[in-house]
Amino acid sequence: MSTGIETLKGRDLLGLADLTSLEVLSLLELAAQIKAGKVNPHCPKVLGLLFTKASTRTRVSFSVGMYRLGGQVIDLRPDATQVGRGEPLEDTARVLDRYLDVLAIRTYEQQDLITFAQYASIPVINALTDLEHPCQIFADLLTLREAFGQLEGLTLTYLGDGNNVAHSLLLGCALVGVNIRVATPKDYQPLPNFVEKAKMLAGDRSSVLITTDPQAAVDGAHALYTDVWASMGQEDLASNRIPIFQPYQVNLSLLAKADTDAIVLHCLPAHRGEEITTDVLEGSQSRVWDQAENRLHTQQALLASVLGAKIE
Repeated sequence: MSTGIETLKGRDLLGLADLTSLEVLSLLELAAQIKAGKVNPHCPKVLGLLFTKASTRTRVSFSVGMYRLGGQVIDLRPDATQVGRGEPLEDTARVLDRYLDVLAIRTYEQQDLITFAQYASIPVINALTDLEHPCQIFADLLTLREAFGQLEGLTLTYLGDGNNVAHSLLLGCALVGVNIRVATPKDYQPLPNFVEKAKMLAGDRSSVLITTDPQAAVDGAHALYTDVWASMGQEDLASNRIPIFQPYQVNLSLLAKADTDAIVLHCLPAHRGEEITTDVLEGSQSRVWDQAENRLHTQQALLASVLGAKIE
């Protein structure tokens, strides 16, 4: 197996900046080998899912991934635990640390994730916060690699809200040598500290561009990527955002400006007719369903790595 994976054993994953370029690439290679049936990681341990945000792909892919490792999953819904009744996070973290082998958390505040990591010695994985969505980006990068046979030198353009997905894409692309362009309305750009971190990680290996011009951003790009215009917890803002974000819609006209072999990505769920049109989402250049499947393989690889699974 590629070197770099072993160093993840026992580690937290709070964000993509926790990993090196080699570790990300090694994780993708392990995921690819798992997907191809070339290796069979085995790790009969227990994963806890503590999700305060709704989830389909993250919940199911983590669960199936853990089952395929020979382990078990406990769904720690807030309404069924003392977390939902106000128990301090540090107390819950110290108790779960004695029951579980790994904990995946999907929540709003990044600080909640950090608190769990501080008070629990088991690996804590960011399954999504308002700040980052690192596990999604592993699947995105694997999908890119499958489509083009490589990562370094490709150009990915993200269009829409500069949200948690945009933050993690900036870091993930920079780590593996993918040129990243983020096109958003002026008041919806990604946080400056993520942009600066991405530029530092990219160095002279790849480029990082933040722009308000969607037409220029997609010119010659190998992948167009979008997400909903209003994330979970922002549903009341959705209707007001539509006219602001309309120029950033991924449609056939915009796709025509990309590379002729460009692929289309979306982390789902998709609002057809808003951030992406149905003809693009269901079109021949869409790799959205491959991307969704790859959540399973990359999260299985991540779990195997942080738990030190036996690879057969």
